[in-house]
Amino acid sequence: MTIRQLSVFIENKTGYLNQVLAVLAKYNINIVALTVADTSDYGILRAIVSDPEKVLYVLRAEQFSVRIHDILSLEMDSAPGSMSLLLDLFTSADICIEYVYAFSFGSKSILMLRTDNREKSIEVILRNQLKSISEDDLK
Repeated sequence: MTIRQLSVFIENKTGYLNQVLAVLAKYNINIVALTVADTSDYGILRAIVSDPEKVLYVLRAEQFSVRIHDILSLEMDSAPGSMSLLLDLFTSADICIEYVYAFSFGSKSILMLRTDNREKSIEVILRNQLKSISEDDLK
């Protein structure tokens, strides 16, 4: 039900994002999905990559602050309103969405989300027979 996501803390200055991306390129790491949230001082790069453990090791060796988090990953219809319908299931169960992003992979539309209650979220997924995406599905 979960997929491993990297979170990398980077300074919000020219070139810092590209330094992370250059390390990933150097070690032949494929980026499946990436998003960056920022403040005036720093950013959080969140990414789904081909080899999370390798990235954790190489980025730490390059002095980046990086963590791996398990987040929920679901397949959704490629149609207007699909994301709203999925998120409404969690809202109706009184689950707060901490962050969300979506992307296409092949013919699939993928929703990535982190909630304030993973166990309750998994119950929602099972009860509504939602299709989870695994790391193997993204290779």
